[in-house]
Amino acid sequence: MYRLDKTAFKAHTAEEATKSHAEYYHTLTWQERLRIANYLNSIAFNFPENNPPKVDRTKFSVRARK
Repeated sequence: MYRLDKTAFKAHTAEEATKSHAEYYHTLTWQERLRIANYLNSIAFNFPENNPPKVDRTKFSVRARK
């Protein structure tokens, strides 16, 4: 689980914050970024991190295009 390091806070402008975050995430591997994205999705949509909900396939249909 990720924890917020409250000692690392620094006031930024929006542009500085964007650049700082972009530089940090570019140092991570794609696997680490994917792991973080999965964690953020689990928090946003309220599901366990390693047990995402199944897709309701009854809501989708497949049709042939002409």
